[in-house]
Amino acid sequence: MRQIRIVAAMLMCIAVFDILPARAQKFESLAQTPPMGWNSWNKFACDGINEKVIREVADAMVASGMQQAGYRYIVIDDCWQVGRDSAGNIIADSVKFPGGIKALADYIHSKGLKFGIYTCAGTKTCAGRPASLGYEYQDARQYAAWGVDYLKEDWCNTLKDQNALASYTLMRDALYKAGRPIVFSLCEWGSNKPWLWAEDVGHLWRSTGDISAIWSTPANPDGSPRSGSVLGNMDLENGLEKYAGPGHWNDPDMLEVGNEGLTVDESRAHFSLWCMLAAPLISGNDLRNMSDDTRAILTNKNLIAIDQDPMGRQGYRVSMKEGLEVFVKPLQGGDTAVCLLNRGDQEKQLDLAWKEYGIGGGHPIKDLWKDRQTGTTDTHFRGTIGRHQVIVLRLSR
Repeated sequence: MRQIRIVAAMLMCIAVFDILPARAQKFESLAQTPPMGWNSWNKFACDGINEKVIREVADAMVASGMQQAGYRYIVIDDCWQVGRDSAGNIIADSVKFPGGIKALADYIHSKGLKFGIYTCAGTKTCAGRPASLGYEYQDARQYAAWGVDYLKEDWCNTLKDQNALASYTLMRDALYKAGRPIVFSLCEWGSNKPWLWAEDVGHLWRSTGDISAIWSTPANPDGSPRSGSVLGNMDLENGLEKYAGPGHWNDPDMLEVGNEGLTVDESRAHFSLWCMLAAPLISGNDLRNMSDDTRAILTNKNLIAIDQDPMGRQGYRVSMKEGLEVFVKPLQGGDTAVCLLNRGDQEKQLDLAWKEYGIGGGHPIKDLWKDRQTGTTDTHFRGTIGRHQVIVLRLSR
């Protein structure tokens, strides 16, 4: 406890300019495109994870074609840890993970995948397990020894007035000193506007609260978007596009594609919007038991290419009228991705004049979900779009 009190006092009392080093100690070569992988929380939460499940999910990522599509990280979320030994080293649950974390990481690496793990910046994790406050350097050394490639750090059970920038900078420096390149995912839910300060601290940061497998949530009393759904989390990204780029990404939370609560159309829209936003594609479903529709959505090469475009531009909304929204994402080489979203409950007729969005004529159009060419921008784009559906187009240079 004395160790925690000392670190807590430092985090609360030291001025920000005293905390930051002259040179940011972040592994700069990582996450040059948004990370792609899988996380245990959305489907398995606390009680459902164990060594057997994680190994089977890794096997399924390879067998399902997800690895080939670009997914790399297998991330264990909360509830893998149960305590600390007499030296303060974090201890994994020996019942759930009898082989130990190192052996599990080795297995995942043997599949050509990368391994991720979870901690929290507070005194306890969100599920009440041991967290990293006061143990940052010790935990970072342990993660490196285990072969961790990705760390998600949550923000539960933090102390009153605990400074987010200082806390995450401390863990960043600990990871850097441990010497193993580890993607650092900040998960403080956008509470402290991390997009303003986290570029030199982590590789991605949560810009919203937690997502659920729900299409929409009511707005806050002041009319602002509310987290907790596909549309709510997506709306909270509006205006944040200037903060994202290679090695530093806004994160509207993990994918709910394949989880109960969303229709196929809503799952397709969810995936499309995350790709337009250059969001990390961290699936949260049971990869061992995917429907054909779910697999087709998560492995769609046309949409993944939009998300993983090397230029790293986050797409943005250019029009919102009567429930029909238009998003644009510039791509490397001069191409442009355009996403049409019907967030309403009725089918809508489309009659898009490209010049209204600053797009000239002569661009060939490819419908990315239908995987076929569909005219050029010389004429209006016409058709219908169903409720909760998207149409995603790639305009060639």
